[in-house]
Amino acid sequence: MLPSQRHLFDIPREVAYLNAAAWSPLPLAVQEAGRNGVARKGRPWELDPGLGAVQHERCRAAAAALIGAQAEDVALVSSVSYGVATAGKIFSPPAGTRVLVLQDDHSSPVLEWMARAPAQGFTIDTVPRPTDGDWTAAVEEAIAKPGAPVSLASISNVHWSDGGAIDLLRIAPLLRAKGAAMLVDATHGAGVMPIDVKVIDPDFLIFPTYKWVLGPYGRAFLYVAKRRQDGVPLEQTPFGRRAVSSERVPYFADLAYAPTARRFDMGERDHFIGLDMAATGMEMMAGWGQAAIAQRCAMLTARLEEGLSAFGAQLPRRALRAPHILCVGFPGAMPAGLVEDMAALRAYAAPRLGRLRISPHVYNDEEDVDRFVDAWRRVAMPRVAA
Repeated sequence: MLPSQRHLFDIPREVAYLNAAAWSPLPLAVQEAGRNGVARKGRPWELDPGLGAVQHERCRAAAAALIGAQAEDVALVSSVSYGVATAGKIFSPPAGTRVLVLQDDHSSPVLEWMARAPAQGFTIDTVPRPTDGDWTAAVEEAIAKPGAPVSLASISNVHWSDGGAIDLLRIAPLLRAKGAAMLVDATHGAGVMPIDVKVIDPDFLIFPTYKWVLGPYGRAFLYVAKRRQDGVPLEQTPFGRRAVSSERVPYFADLAYAPTARRFDMGERDHFIGLDMAATGMEMMAGWGQAAIAQRCAMLTARLEEGLSAFGAQLPRRALRAPHILCVGFPGAMPAGLVEDMAALRAYAAPRLGRLRISPHVYNDEEDVDRFVDAWRRVAMPRVAA
C-alpha cells in the first residue's frame, strides 16, 4: 500500500485534516513551484519567450494522463463552470428533449443548462436523491423513463454532498444507445478513481486542481471528445485561431479556428504561477498512481467507518460511495456547532447539506483517523445520542 505522504506537506502532527474534498493543502513542491512563478512575474524581462508554450503543454499532458486522454483533446480552462459553459456553446440540446442532472448536485454541471433551457426549449429532468443511496440505479431509471428523449446527462461522477459514486461504465452505454451526450464533472474523481475517457467516451469531462489533484485555484481542464471539437470557443482568442500573432504581419493572417481542443483554451492562459503549480501536483498524483491512492484512501475511510460507527454515526453503504469520501448522516439536523467544535480539537471536515463530509488523502494516516474519531466521540456522540 502507498504509505502516508505527510512528509511532503506542511501539516502539523496535531492537525487531523480530513477535508480534501473542500480544498487540499499544497505539497511543499507545489508551493515552491508557486514561489518560482511569482519570482518570474517579478522580473518579466527575464522571461523566456517560449516559456508559455512549454508550460501549457506540460500542464495539458499532466491533466490528460490522469484521465487516459490525449493531450491535444484537453483545453486549459479556469474552472468547472467555465468548462460547462464552453460545452453549452458547443452542444445545444434539441428542443423537446430532457437534460438529466442530479438532485442537489454541485452548481457547476447544473446551472448552465437551467439558464439555457427556457430559450432553447429543452427541460431539466432532475434525478431525485435515491433513498437507498444508489445513484447509479437512479440515473439508469431516469434514462429509461418514457416520454421526452434524453439528449444530455450533465452529472458528477461522485456526488459532492454525500460521496455517492455514479458508475460511468454502466451509465455511458445507456446514454449512447439513446443517442444522448454525456458531460462529467470529475472534480471528485480525477486522479483518485479510475477514469479512462477512451473507455467511458464522454463528450465532455472537466476537473479542477484545487481539491484532489493538489493544485491551486483557478486552474481546471476540459476534455472534449474529437467529435465535438469543431465547435465555437467560449472566448475569442488569438491562439484559438490558426494564425493570429502580434509578432507577424499580417496580424490576422488566418482566422480559421485552430484544430484540436486547444481552440477552447481560456483567455489569459499564460499564468506563470498557477500552471507549474498545477502540473507539479498532477505529476505527483500520477507518480503515486490512481489505484494506490484509492487503496490508501479506502483504508482510511474503512478505519473511519469502524471508529465512528462505534460511537453512533449514521453511515452509507460502502459499496455505494466513493472510496475516498465518507459522509455522516443525522436522524434530524446536524447538531449546531458540531463542525466548529470538532475544528477546535484540530479535527477538520466539512458540513454539506446536513451531512458531515470526511475526505482523507495521501497525507493522512491512521493517527489522523484515530484523532478524528476521538474528537467525534467527545463532541458529537453526546449530541447525537441526545
